[in-house]
Amino acid sequence: MKPRPVSNPPNPWASTEVEYLEEIPPSRLEVLEDHSREVMAHNNSPDVCFTWSVNPYRGCMHACAYCYARPTHEYLSLGAGTDFETRIVVKPHAAELLREAFERPRWQGETVAFSGVTDCYQPLESSLRLTRACLEVCAEYRNPVAIITKAPLIERDLDVLQTLAREAQLWVSISLPFHNPELARAMEPYVATPKRRLLTIERLAAAGISVAVSVAPIIPGLNDEDIAKVLASAREAGATRAHYTLLRLPGPVKDVFEERLRAKLPLRAERVLHRIRETRGGELSDARFQHRMRGEGLYAETISQLFHTAARKVGMRMSSVTEDAPTSFRRPPRPKAQLSLF
Repeated sequence: MKPRPVSNPPNPWASTEVEYLEEIPPSRLEVLEDHSREVMAHNNSPDVCFTWSVNPYRGCMHACAYCYARPTHEYLSLGAGTDFETRIVVKPHAAELLREAFERPRWQGETVAFSGVTDCYQPLESSLRLTRACLEVCAEYRNPVAIITKAPLIERDLDVLQTLAREAQLWVSISLPFHNPELARAMEPYVATPKRRLLTIERLAAAGISVAVSVAPIIPGLNDEDIAKVLASAREAGATRAHYTLLRLPGPVKDVFEERLRAKLPLRAERVLHRIRETRGGELSDARFQHRMRGEGLYAETISQLFHTAARKVGMRMSSVTEDAPTSFRRPPRPKAQLSLF
C-alpha cells in the first residue's frame, strides 16, 4: 500500500481535532492489538441474515470508498478515512476466545459469520492467519460458518472450507460489485480485479464449495450497469446463488465516498450523487431498517427488477444464510482422565 496524505473526516467522538498547518504527513500501515475478552459480536438488525459474527480485524486495507464499516473506527478514537485503511486493529487471541465461546453451555451452534464488518481475508491475514485459526476451531466443533470476502486469499484455506462443507454447514459469498475493472480500481483500489475474483469463484466451485456472488454495493448511476454482466460471469464461473445491497453511506462514509468519487471519476460524480439521492428520499443515506439495504423510489425498484431478472436469466437462486436449519454443531469429546493404577 502506497503512503498517502492522512485524510479523515472529523470524528464526533474525539475530544480533540488535528489540523495540519504545514505539509500533511503520509499515512503508513500500523498494526494495533485488541485484547478484548470476547470475540463474537451479536447482531439484532432485522436487515441482516445472521446473529453472530467474528471479525478478527477492524479497519481494512482494501480501502473501499463505500465501506459502511468506516464509522466503527471512530469508536476507537481513530479516523474513518485513511486511519480506517492503514491503522488496522487485530485480535491475536481470536481463535482461543472462539473456542471458549463454543465451550460455554449456552452456545447452541448458531451460524458464525466472518466479515460481518471488515474483510477477514484482507492482506494481513496472509501472515497473521487469524481467520484460518478461527475456521479451524469451527471445523473442530462442526459449527456452521458464513463467509463473505473480496480476497483470493480464501483459496489458501480450501482444505478447511472443504471440511466445513462436508461435516458442518458453510456459506461462502464472493463480493463482486463491479465488472468494469477501471470503475473497480477507482472505488476499491487495493482489491483484486473483478477477473481475479471470478477465478476465485471458479476455484472454490471446482473444489466442491457452494459459492454465492454478492453484488454489493450497487451504486446507482455507476455500477448498476454492470449487474447483468457480473451475474452472467459469476454463473459461468460456478456461482449458484446471488444477493445484493444498495449503497449505504452512514455518517462519515458520505464524505469519504464523495471525495473519492470526485477525485477519481469527476465527470460522473454529479450524476451518481443525484441517482443515490433518488433512492434515498433526496438524501445520500437512510438508516431506517427495511429501507437501508434496498432503498426506495422508482430507481431503487428498477435496480431490484434488473437484478432479479438477470439472476433468473442465468439460473441464479437468491442467497441467504439459513439459520433455522438444524445445526451440525458438536463439541469434540474430551479425553478421559487417565485412571491411576495404584
